[in-house]
Amino acid sequence: MVDFVDKTELSERQRRELEYHRDHALKHRGRAGGVPLEIVTSEKRRWWNAYWAFYTEVLRTPLRDKRTLVVGCGFGDDAVRLAHVGARVYGFDLSPDSVEIAKQMAQSMQLEVDFRVAPAEKMPYEDSFFDAVVVHDILHHVDIPAVLAEIKRVAKPGALFLCSEVYTHGTIERFRRSALINNLLYPVVRKQIYDTDKPYITEDERKIDHRELASIVGILGSARCQYYYFVVQRLISERHVWASKLDRIMLRALGGSLGRILAGRVQIFGRLRE
Repeated sequence: MVDFVDKTELSERQRRELEYHRDHALKHRGRAGGVPLEIVTSEKRRWWNAYWAFYTEVLRTPLRDKRTLVVGCGFGDDAVRLAHVGARVYGFDLSPDSVEIAKQMAQSMQLEVDFRVAPAEKMPYEDSFFDAVVVHDILHHVDIPAVLAEIKRVAKPGALFLCSEVYTHGTIERFRRSALINNLLYPVVRKQIYDTDKPYITEDERKIDHRELASIVGILGSARCQYYYFVVQRLISERHVWASKLDRIMLRALGGSLGRILAGRVQIFGRLRE
């Protein structure tokens, strides 16, 4: 098992990510109480919330006893939840500090997860090893073509694929980066959405766009996309349940074509090409 990364083999972006997440992990080293499991145990589902909706799909997916990879596991929340529902979970992260917290979370809940330290662009697993791959909020941190190539290598042909990512269509992003929005409106709404003037974000982080979405779908033999958050998480926090419900209803009514342009998050479910 690998518990360190050789910094000399990392790119400048990866080194920045490593330093950032070392500081982030230090702030959460005293985290206690384990991982909340309501999202996988509750019969009442929050259909308007993208994270809950993602887990609704997870619970419908036959993962029990399947070798399941969590790409960029962070503090281990997703890995622990997947282990709780019966998957044979493997998770890795670039940050040794984050992995250490993840190990503590799993141990405190008496769940077995194989955690390792590695960059997503060079996964420490043999070819065609996994039955399922879970990718949650990691692709916007990495070299996407390299990571997709690694997923194709380590997963079996036809492996299950479950992905959720922050997203923006190029048309919306050009509007978002205009001087009016970027310099005047965004600073006003940022604190309302994130509860801080310094949201959890690295200097290299950016949402995936429609071209990158197409490349993700391209590794799948079949794919189903769901779109979330047009106004929510852009102009208003998802803590406002009424807004999240209206937002979700609107995107559903508009359908996939317009949702692909307007949404701020995309979820992709399918199987890798045979």
